[in-house]
Amino acid sequence: MTTAFELQFRPSAALIQVVRRFVSDFYVGVLDDPDAVARVALATHELLENAVKYSMDGTTELSIDVEPGPEGTREIAIRLRNRAATCDIEALRGLFEEMERFPDPCAQYQVAMERGARRRTGSGLGIVRVRAEGEMRMRCSVEGDRVLIEARTQVGPRGQA
Repeated sequence: MTTAFELQFRPSAALIQVVRRFVSDFYVGVLDDPDAVARVALATHELLENAVKYSMDGTTELSIDVEPGPEGTREIAIRLRNRAATCDIEALRGLFEEMERFPDPCAQYQVAMERGARRRTGSGLGIVRVRAEGEMRMRCSVEGDRVLIEARTQVGPRGQA
């Protein structure tokens, strides 16, 4: 049985914090591993911040699915959708191409941190951090100006924390 919800809202920094608390409470309710809760809550928050920051029409969609996996495990799928400017889509594509060159997420994270230290605005670490610290498998798809970022990870069965 899948446990899921979807949320659509207008970008607002204040709403990001509200959604983060709601999502964290959701994860606490369906996962009983505090490390898994912290990991997927971090991933959701980082992805949400990016989706809101780069949304060009004021709408961000978040969906979270908790699906049964093999041997009692569960698969968490976090999906963020928005509309983005062409320059932001190109930057995103470059980031996902870089992931292909770095099979080790921590190695990419190190390179991104070094690069981020030279930036004047923003760290540029969000999605790379989600992959490395959140231990998430990442996927990006673009249709026109619509962007979908999906992050997936597997967590243990209930009662295994």
